[in-house]
Amino acid sequence: MASAVRILGIDPGLTRCGVGVVDVRADRSATLVHVGVVRSGADLPIAERLALIARGLREVFAAHHPDVVAVERVFAQQNRSTVMGTAQASGIALLLAAEHGLPAATHTPSEVKAAITGYGSADKLQVQTMVARVLRLDALPQPADAADALAIALCHGWRRGAPSGSAAAGALTPAQRAWADAEKRATRR
Repeated sequence: MASAVRILGIDPGLTRCGVGVVDVRADRSATLVHVGVVRSGADLPIAERLALIARGLREVFAAHHPDVVAVERVFAQQNRSTVMGTAQASGIALLLAAEHGLPAATHTPSEVKAAITGYGSADKLQVQTMVARVLRLDALPQPADAADALAIALCHGWRRGAPSGSAAAGALTPAQRAWADAEKRATRR
């Protein structure tokens, strides 16, 4: 499958860090390679929790050899401890990508939802349903953190995976085209 890009998607979190690996081809079709969750106990010291996440992610890197890593971008939340833990787990994911010499990108939750469902405010069930359809799965990926990781990987593959000028680069959905146009306008400011 030389024409496919293997993407590791990561939905960072301290208690549950979702991981999903997909192969995305130039025609935007995708195949599930791996899906899971790296867990750490809330009762453990933060250093141990981060070490568990790093160990689990290293196992995924070693087993599946991704070409690129896509991580959900940390965004401001009302709960500071939640955003702090998410940021720390995100940092681990980005560090491991760099250690493996892989390009890494971050995508906002609304960007991922728009790419997958066509609606930037889609709920968890809508995302899970579309991920299952795209990957031709018999059941919805569970838990939601794992489904989110797959959605992040698919979003990255569809938005960044196709070489510019290729037929696949022009094969964006209307939602993806709208998002790309909005991104271009935002960077001109």
